Amino acid sequence: MQGVNLPRENLQRENLQSLINDDKQWVSPRKDYFNQAYSRLAQIKQGNVQRLRLAWSFATGVNKGHEGAPLVIGNVMLVHTAFPNNVYALDLNQAQKILWSFHPRQASDTEAILCCDSVNRGLAYAEGKVLLQQNNGLLVALDLQDGHVHWQTQVNDIKLGASNTNAPYVFKDKVLTGCSGGEFGVRCFLAAYALKDGSLQWKAYSTGPDDEVLIGAGFNRHNPHYSALSSYEDIAGGNREGGSFKALPKDRLKFPEDNLGVRTWLKAQGNAHGGQEPWQHGGGPVWGWFSYDPKLNLVYYGTGNPSVWNPDIRPGDNKWAMTLFARDLDTGQARWGYQLTPHDEWDYDSVNELILWNHGSHKLATHFDRNGFAYTLARDTGKLLVANKMHPFVNWATGIDLQTGIPLKDARYSTHQDQETSAICPSALGVKNMQPAAYSPQSGWFYVPLNHLCMQYEAVEAKYVAGQPWAGASITMQPGPEGVMGGFMAWDGWQGKRIWYKQEAYPVWSGALATAGRLVFYGTLDRWFKVLDANTGKELWRFQLGSGIVGNPMTYSHQGKQYVAVFSGIGGWAGVALNQGLSEDSDGAGTAGVMRGLKQFNAAPGGGALNVFGL
Repeated sequence: MQGVNLPRENLQRENLQSLINDDKQWVSPRKDYFNQAYSRLAQIKQGNVQRLRLAWSFATGVNKGHEGAPLVIGNVMLVHTAFPNNVYALDLNQAQKILWSFHPRQASDTEAILCCDSVNRGLAYAEGKVLLQQNNGLLVALDLQDGHVHWQTQVNDIKLGASNTNAPYVFKDKVLTGCSGGEFGVRCFLAAYALKDGSLQWKAYSTGPDDEVLIGAGFNRHNPHYSALSSYEDIAGGNREGGSFKALPKDRLKFPEDNLGVRTWLKAQGNAHGGQEPWQHGGGPVWGWFSYDPKLNLVYYGTGNPSVWNPDIRPGDNKWAMTLFARDLDTGQARWGYQLTPHDEWDYDSVNELILWNHGSHKLATHFDRNGFAYTLARDTGKLLVANKMHPFVNWATGIDLQTGIPLKDARYSTHQDQETSAICPSALGVKNMQPAAYSPQSGWFYVPLNHLCMQYEAVEAKYVAGQPWAGASITMQPGPEGVMGGFMAWDGWQGKRIWYKQEAYPVWSGALATAGRLVFYGTLDRWFKVLDANTGKELWRFQLGSGIVGNPMTYSHQGKQYVAVFSGIGGWAGVALNQGLSEDSDGAGTAGVMRGLKQFNAAPGGGALNVFGL
């Protein structure tokens, strides 16, 4: 029987958690339910990492940005590509022979609605099914052994500008997936489908009335101030003279209030919303990573930017965009929700991963946000414990009020229509974007890829038309005050402080991997795959690949030998301008000018390949 070493009936009965606990395999996008991207494999370690060599490689045949990571189930490695989202099953027992492949038929106009390159962040697996979320909104379950389609279901409608770039996740008997399209005014959501047949189990919108956001009794019970009607004195959206809002202290907040997904979206003058209510096309995309605590039965994720980028068109806090949610897996009902950047003025999406971890008896979740702050919360109640700047150059807010969770905005960096605001730090790319961090229980630290860019931002008039781009801002970017564009750091999530820090010439757009060999792995846009000492940050090894790295390193063991694998193939938001030959400073949503030097290191478009290393 081709494919895996288990009979089909065993595949149907297997326990996903037991596969996750087996470090020889890598069966979930970030290794485990907690999104820690930590492996107990230690054959490759500090004493021998200098002997790491390229063992084999696999060209994907797709020349676009390759985000995410492959999966390994038994002797089968599953490889995905950027659009058109091909899937290959490779037999590790037979010199990586292709067991089967799947080539979706997607209309070419799908690429036109993908804002930040034609990426796909990976696959999921459970009970003999390989889950692929296609860019065109189709969720497909493939058979692990021969690749045939078990079922497929349409998640989004590309005619409305809705698409998908996230990796699906499987928790218990459900497949979770989201929605992209914040720059098209799409009203996004998190949805759960039955692993058995693809039937919809629940859908939780990011905006709208409570019954559609799946907010009910008990929501934010421990932190009712998270459900305040307004975080700032001027609910109408600030004013041009005074700049940004003045944060309200806790004793002046009006809470708890209901239907905030409607009531915090006020209409500006004019008809920018095409005759509809602002929340009806309010964005809140869900295209990052999802985590899960089986004991609490809670799913954790973040929502993205409110539509449109022009904040004057949507006065109010704009809940529940820019929000961290914890939801009951069985029902989708929200246990708690905390909005990180009320009335976002800078496109600081909060879709980045929540990494679950424990500190003594404390059950925690840590999130590194695009807005430049690192947050640690109690994952059962949502109580905010830590909210500190990841880097001192962050200037749009002076800090976060821990009593309320509200950012203390600096009026000098507020954005408004027909007003150019300069020297905002970070840029819309964030101090960290979707490139996921890792956590090591061995050291107790997080390992975080960073961007160091600032920006000029000018909001412009924009009118909503279904299915058409709806950005409403012009952005240019510059390197941060250190003169470099990226970095990589170790972070103490309990103390909220940096342990060590390494500068990089360009944004680090790859994910991180931590192992019990006391090593940390990541890649760079100028093609280097690197290994650092997890304790000190000292670089121990590097290897230059054929294209910039925006994928996430992973590790597995086969026939007694540990391997580390990573995709190369430059792209994503950081590389989209290079791939598409864009040259104006504001092209690529502001990345074309600042990333111009990448053409000195990369052919365009970047050629996709999987690179596998061993001792």
